[in-house]
Amino acid sequence: MGFKTADMPPVDPAQFESMPFMQRMQMLATHWAEYGFGSPKTNHMLYIYKLVFYAVIGTLIVGLTTPGLGGLTHFASWWGEPIVYQKLMVWTVLFEITGLASSSGPLAFKFKPFIGGFLYWSRRNTLRLPPWPTKVPFTKGDHRTTFDVALYSVILAVLGFLLLTPGADTPALPGSDAGLLPQWGLLAYVGLIIVMGLRDKVVYLAARSEQYVAVMFFFGILSHHVDMILVAKIAMVSIWFGAGVSKFGHHFTNVVPPMVSNTPWITSLRFKRSLYRDFPHDLRPSKVSWGFAHVGGTVVELVLPLVLLFSTNATITWLAIAGMILFHVFITSTFPLAVPLEWNVFFIFAVAWIFGGFPAWDGYAVTDISSAWLLLPVVAAFVTFPILGNLRPDLVSFLPSMRQYAGNWASATWAFRGDAAENKLNTHLVKYNANQIDQLSGAFGKEIAEIFMQKAMAWRTMHSQGRGLMSLMMRHLDQLENYRIREGEFVCTTMVGWQFGDAHLHNEPTLTALQKRCNFEPGECVVVWVESQPIHKRTQEYKVMDAALGVVERGTWNVAEAVNEQPWLPNGPIPHTVTWRMPGYEPAGNYLHPAPQQAGSPRRGVPAPDAPTGDEVAV
Repeated sequence: MGFKTADMPPVDPAQFESMPFMQRMQMLATHWAEYGFGSPKTNHMLYIYKLVFYAVIGTLIVGLTTPGLGGLTHFASWWGEPIVYQKLMVWTVLFEITGLASSSGPLAFKFKPFIGGFLYWSRRNTLRLPPWPTKVPFTKGDHRTTFDVALYSVILAVLGFLLLTPGADTPALPGSDAGLLPQWGLLAYVGLIIVMGLRDKVVYLAARSEQYVAVMFFFGILSHHVDMILVAKIAMVSIWFGAGVSKFGHHFTNVVPPMVSNTPWITSLRFKRSLYRDFPHDLRPSKVSWGFAHVGGTVVELVLPLVLLFSTNATITWLAIAGMILFHVFITSTFPLAVPLEWNVFFIFAVAWIFGGFPAWDGYAVTDISSAWLLLPVVAAFVTFPILGNLRPDLVSFLPSMRQYAGNWASATWAFRGDAAENKLNTHLVKYNANQIDQLSGAFGKEIAEIFMQKAMAWRTMHSQGRGLMSLMMRHLDQLENYRIREGEFVCTTMVGWQFGDAHLHNEPTLTALQKRCNFEPGECVVVWVESQPIHKRTQEYKVMDAALGVVERGTWNVAEAVNEQPWLPNGPIPHTVTWRMPGYEPAGNYLHPAPQQAGSPRRGVPAPDAPTGDEVAV
């Protein structure tokens, strides 16, 4: 990557769209393997400036608003004070819920302006996505009302109060001049964000509630600071351990190569090529990638957290702390596309503050909890959703399921028949951000903008779900070149103001709300959508939706088939099994693929148009 200039793929922008779509995917995926997204490094500097702002301003706020800490010149007196952890957690939540943290800036495809967040959630008539509108009273509807805007404003006010208020004296922490945050304030936030979550799951998830709400709840009801610290420890361990478990299976190994290829400080093309089996012919992950994924990832997240929770040896504990700090530093340095950088920086602080400042050998071991019975609700609060979410991913977002980096995500790809269909999102929705193609076109022109938009699709095809989703597009669209095919996350973020890799935010209810406003014709907006893989199954469940018709097909594909293909599908669509199809509906696609077979690809033939396809409707 250049510092001020982008690394462009080897194609004349004026000739780019004359290429067959899957050949574009091959060229762009190959270019990604060496250069990542290719954006200028000035984009990454924006995030570094933002992290500096987050860390410095957060520290200043804590020091200036908490007299009992002794001021900014007495940092040593801060050590061992839980209110520092509490206030920096509140600061992080405030950063997240305003849209300033994750899903912001150019790496999240927000260019002008750099955020969505509060610009959407403080505005009436923007899209609202209630999780259970038919089951929970007073949550029906798909637009933001005056009540929703007022509720959001009150939540921000409560967070602001918690951040700025001095610590309160409390029997829970005797002998401390700094005190703790008022428990009623913490509980007020918990109650308000739950109400907001029932009205709009987007804001609830954007606040990273799966990370912080349970901790704030227990800090609000417990009467002893030792119990509070142990809750914070168990919360962090459950997050790491759940993430480690989520990396079992086929998906995570496919996450590492494109993520590392996109890391701005790794400039060695030789090293990047080593992440793939046989660059440029075979872009499946190499053994090097497997090692990074499961030794540097899975093992670290399963072993070191348990060491932190149970170790009573200072040397071992501090080595584990250092290991987890390096782990989060590396993740931060890769600038993953959802850019959850503030969360990683907070965990870098928290692992040292909680496990080093309140060590097990000094009265903060799990066995020091005030009652063994208290462990039951605490553990249940932190493991219920990861367990349920891995068994029934259709019921739980991948965020509470703790699958943040696992690669096993609900995903979607959208197809608009022509520019006019895509532009309906600009002209028929109340929103703040224009479509990304228009944001980019204003800066670089339409031809360059289209290359970057399709490079996002090439990134998706480098993951397991992308190959299945593109297979469905090949079967259900009459011709790929007739459509603007878009990464679903980037469509989602301009509609609702935020995205984090969770296609639950743009499934049937979202499409229904969109159709009510845009009135697409049949075939004008097609969405292929896949659920996360349950931990005990070998298949993923997909559905195909037409905005005008609703769900037109459901089925499954075998995950092993998806991960064993190349991003550009040289052997044609991967096999799938149809379990239901709308009566009278027939897929429009001619799924013969003209690309020659590549080295390292599975030797599977491509069926002729009149041959049995293996996708007969199961009645």
